[in-house]
Amino acid sequence: MTLGEHLEELRARLILALVGFFIGVVACIIFGKHIISFIVGPYFRIVGNDASSRLIILGPAEGFMSYMKIVMIAGLILSSPWVFYQIWMFVAAGLYPREKRYVYITIPFSVTLFIAGALFFTFMIAPLTLRILIKFNEAVLGAASEFTFQKYVSFVTAMMLVFGLAFQTPVAIFCLNRTGIVSLEAFRRSRKFAVLGIVIAAAAIIPGSDPFSLFGLVLPMYFLYELGIFLCRLAERREKSGGKR
Repeated sequence: MTLGEHLEELRARLILALVGFFIGVVACIIFGKHIISFIVGPYFRIVGNDASSRLIILGPAEGFMSYMKIVMIAGLILSSPWVFYQIWMFVAAGLYPREKRYVYITIPFSVTLFIAGALFFTFMIAPLTLRILIKFNEAVLGAASEFTFQKYVSFVTAMMLVFGLAFQTPVAIFCLNRTGIVSLEAFRRSRKFAVLGIVIAAAAIIPGSDPFSLFGLVLPMYFLYELGIFLCRLAERREKSGGKR
């Protein structure tokens, strides 16, 4: 494909991805109240669900803007299978037939990991993080924790996206190896550096020094790194066995 054909392909894929995203947002607007209940669930599980623990809205338009942010993020997660499909199909347009086969394999895997990462943060990491922050405010600062709706929504939705993208690690490793950019042996030799990087990233993402919450992020991230190596090794074995036949 020429440069112009690549740009036309990119334009077409972006339009299709945006249409799917728009449909996802409309669907999430319809079920917005249920989605909000899901998002604020970790907060109420920590502080209780009574009048004194309600999230605060300070500005006239703050509640509406936060609501739209929630439905847009939820719409992105809902439409992620279609959006990821369009991204990968654009990438596949510039690959050889053998490499395209791996793109078709990674599409459902990539989508599943993205959704799993967002849900993992919501159900596992968010409650631990909130508990640490609230206890720190009470024990160290002697202050009560009264979060605004806008600040809470910004924190949770941003971290859901971060974890969803972080869970793409096996896909990134698999694609880098299958396209010949990084060898499997290089990933194996980099294990100790990967562990160090994961620990530093986890310490930056999760505030406080609670070893349980830190371990709760480091363990799955390292597992995903090893999963990427395993998938590369499995693909190489299948290629060798196919060559022998």
